[in-house]
Amino acid sequence: MSSDSNLEMMAYLADRLTSLGARTELFTDPSGHKANLFATIGPERSGGIVLSGHSDVVPAVAEDWASDPFEMDERDGRLYGRGACDMKGFIAAALATAPDYAARDLARPVHFAFTYDEEVGCLGARALVKELARREHRPAMAIIGEPTLMHLVEGHKGCCEYTTRFTGAAGHGSDPDRGVNAVEYAARYVARLLALRDELRARAPADSPFDPPWSTINVGRVEGGVAHNVIASHAQVEWETRPVRPEDGPFVTETMRRYAEERLLPAMRAVSPDAAIETEVVGEVEGLIPMEENEARRLVAELTGANGAEVVAFGTEAGLFQSLGMSAVVCGPGSIEQAHKPDEFVALDQLSACLGMLDRLGDRLEAA
Repeated sequence: MSSDSNLEMMAYLADRLTSLGARTELFTDPSGHKANLFATIGPERSGGIVLSGHSDVVPAVAEDWASDPFEMDERDGRLYGRGACDMKGFIAAALATAPDYAARDLARPVHFAFTYDEEVGCLGARALVKELARREHRPAMAIIGEPTLMHLVEGHKGCCEYTTRFTGAAGHGSDPDRGVNAVEYAARYVARLLALRDELRARAPADSPFDPPWSTINVGRVEGGVAHNVIASHAQVEWETRPVRPEDGPFVTETMRRYAEERLLPAMRAVSPDAAIETEVVGEVEGLIPMEENEARRLVAELTGANGAEVVAFGTEAGLFQSLGMSAVVCGPGSIEQAHKPDEFVALDQLSACLGMLDRLGDRLEAA
């Protein structure tokens, strides 16, 4: 799970790849309890291809499962377990294909990028992309193996998550004007978010391929106060925006920053100088923007026989690799409908299709 260390898993993957002759690097997070793995097979040059997967999973309640969620169970042509399709099936397929890559005389390198904390804001991928940006030799393409039923995905919205906290001044509910009710100001903040949501509809690109075609805002949780007769001194709003284009993210955050600083805070501090509004960035993940020219899309279409590419509603790390100047697509075994649910599974025929794609990729790496 994202709350647990992934060091044991990363050490295992690194050992397996190192034994094949791969150049492996582990990058730990500031806590020292999590790591990214970046490994390379083939020549040390630019233009390689990244196979990317995240190591963390969401929590699982054992009572909701027919089998132990953290022990793989094979039945009826399926492999059951938390993360089976999201996206440990792809990581396993990439690792299974690595010996074949190592045995070939590759003209282009293949890179294995396995990250931490995708489920809580793509924190590992953000750190890895910063590391790759400093390098002389950079990959040219990335295949992110999220579950798409092996369909080719070329685009998804971004996902930006925030928690806004309000500090007011407590008092007796019988005289509301003598305090600063954090819940009331949180409610005003939510109302502005909802009004902004309507403004985003008018900003939708005419050719947007997404459903809905505009950037969205969702208020997921509001919390505050202690009792009906106490002026609430604290409140918080957890919210997100999913931009269809990069500029919509800053448009939302800057609009809300100005509203807080120019409208809400002056009224709050007129009563209590210590009143405050602070917004924490939980995660800001770039969307994957469909591109007219996308070498990764062309390559994966040839490897899988896909006749076209899709856009999806869920987010991935693909946009982060794209932000580095790489072409990127999402294609992996399993269905997103199974991810994050009890009795999550990946079908064996999906893994077989993924292995076929990766095997054929070896031919292209060798012939390039």
